[in-house]
Amino acid sequence: MILRTLTTVAIAATALFTCATAAAAQEAADNWSFAFGAYSDNRSKGVSKTNGDPYGYADVEWQSDDGLFYVSPQLQSIDSSGGSNLEAQFAAGARPEWAGFKFDLSATYKIQVDSVEGYDDDTWEFGVDAKRAIGPAKTRLRFQYSPDSTGTTEQWTWVEGQVGWEFTDKLEVSAALGYRDQENSIDYTAYNIGAVYALTDHMDAEVRWYGTDVDNPSPTYADQLVAGISFAF
Repeated sequence: MILRTLTTVAIAATALFTCATAAAAQEAADNWSFAFGAYSDNRSKGVSKTNGDPYGYADVEWQSDDGLFYVSPQLQSIDSSGGSNLEAQFAAGARPEWAGFKFDLSATYKIQVDSVEGYDDDTWEFGVDAKRAIGPAKTRLRFQYSPDSTGTTEQWTWVEGQVGWEFTDKLEVSAALGYRDQENSIDYTAYNIGAVYALTDHMDAEVRWYGTDVDNPSPTYADQLVAGISFAF
């Protein structure tokens, strides 16, 4: 009888310990997210970072229990004039909410790995996003600034507005218009329009058309249709 009682207690204690451990592991996992993907072109602020060629990326994000603060390292392939084919970046920021708006305040350090000697291969970028969703309609206003970009480009600012519509829980269409002002480089207006479709809970497919107002553009500024697949966990 005593042996049976002790066995029952031991089994119950083991079950409780297992559940507590699983809950703790799940709580820790909830602080982390992972994403990776591949696209036919690497577009940032409306222009290509791979001269129109395909690229891949991977990133990890940790956020605080309340979802306010986050840090996120990322790797992505590029084709830089400085000879680098890989960019590493580290972002940190906060995502507060106020009056129905969701904000993202960030600071990001970027470095182009294995650039040629003498090339200005690193930069800081600072950004503010303001988002608002009303039913299926979504809006976003973005402002970004760098005091000194990579290469010969000095400081720049980027302002972009985006609108989107969620047709179903799987399909969303959006369009954006932005303007970039740069020292020692081209000032330009860029636009894009496209759709994202959720293939599964963790996999999205995207098709998007990008264009700029640059006359006789190089592959960096050329209009292009971009398609890709992304995964998030």
